[in-house]
Amino acid sequence: MYSIQEVSKRTGLSSHTLRFYEKEGLISGVERTPGGFRQYSDEDMEALGLICCLKNTGMPLQEIARFVALTRQGEHTLEERVNMLRAHRENVLARIEKMQKHLEKVTWKLNFYTQKLEEYQKNIKKAEIP
Repeated sequence: MYSIQEVSKRTGLSSHTLRFYEKEGLISGVERTPGGFRQYSDEDMEALGLICCLKNTGMPLQEIARFVALTRQGEHTLEERVNMLRAHRENVLARIEKMQKHLEKVTWKLNFYTQKLEEYQKNIKKAEIP
């Protein structure tokens, strides 16, 4: 079992975000100590890992909540969940392709300006030599 501080440290999510996810139903059934403190299980950590993965790859929280709700409904929702993940994967791949093109342009500009800088520095050194 993990305290909210331990989960926050392991996931990088603030305690405020963890409480928000619980309030929004993204994670549920988080146990409490007799003093009322949250105690997260390994299963909760696994669920948070998936939530973070989906969120970090651009899935909106509303869609993540839908996915989580479908998961709780059981195996008869497997086809819909697979379809959601397939569509999300396609979106991620399209964004990666777009970012790759941007990266290529940035790399080209970096090489261009690096060459210009080297030429400029050579010219300055030549001008300094009496």
